[in-house]
Amino acid sequence: MKLSLVVPVYNEEENLPELLPRIYQAVAPLNLDWDLTLVDDGSRDQSAAVLKQMAAADPEHVRAVILNRNYGQTAAITAGIDHSDGDIVILLDADLQNDPADIPLLLEELDKGYDVVSGWRKDRQDNKLTRTIPSRIANGLISNVTGVHLHDYGCTLKAYRRDILNKINLYGEMHRFIPVYAAEAGGKISEVVVHHHPRIHGKANYGLERVFKVLLDLITIKFLLSYAKKPIYLFGGVGLGLMAGSFIVLLSLAVRRVVVGTPVLGSPWFQISVMSFILGFISILLGLIAELLMRTYYESQNKRTYDIREVIKK
Repeated sequence: MKLSLVVPVYNEEENLPELLPRIYQAVAPLNLDWDLTLVDDGSRDQSAAVLKQMAAADPEHVRAVILNRNYGQTAAITAGIDHSDGDIVILLDADLQNDPADIPLLLEELDKGYDVVSGWRKDRQDNKLTRTIPSRIANGLISNVTGVHLHDYGCTLKAYRRDILNKINLYGEMHRFIPVYAAEAGGKISEVVVHHHPRIHGKANYGLERVFKVLLDLITIKFLLSYAKKPIYLFGGVGLGLMAGSFIVLLSLAVRRVVVGTPVLGSPWFQISVMSFILGFISILLGLIAELLMRTYYESQNKRTYDIREVIKK
């Protein structure tokens, strides 16, 4: 078994010299073949230069990937995964808040038959108002919407089996949802409590604005998980709901016209119901078009709508 460590880096020049010795100290006793891929995500300090020095000092274990600009953490993680080749991939941050000493703990849990082991920063050392409390709310919301119950989606420190990562394509800022994608692909998920340290050098790259991004990403995830393979269920459901509401309003207007004598065309509800009916019809048409696109996607690339874990036969 080979172990690959992937570390996205953005403006962490002061933390990097301390990070590498801690990784060596954690990995050396494991007696495993391992490598470390450090990905500079368009840092504006001297992080890229430090990474090049680290890779040159230990080319057997360390490689540096320098992106030409800042693409975001998800892209940096993807680049690191693509440029590593270990059977097990462990992600961790470069800010020294994740503790490399927890790597053996993740591997021990992974050996129990899990495909993903997620770190849980139970005693989180961050600002409670701007980071810890919003994170707890987001974690609860993500767990309820996706059905994958984790305490800490935002913790980068996670371990993955390579074969489960090969089934996942990441876009945008979806790195925190990798366990959800893994569960959708049939992976077994576990969670362990890990250490978390206060940031000593540099400053955090995320604030409250991330909450809104998480909400938008969650909407995308819910759509992809529940409706990507049957989009007509979403568009058709909305369309039928609008058309049913339109029919009820028109029926009530007709009854009022017969009983009270109020003209149907004089009510603003008549225009609203007609527009609702048209929007509902258009929504159903969009659902049918989406169904055609989904079938084209699978059939043109000869993709399957299922994944097989193993086949047992003589």
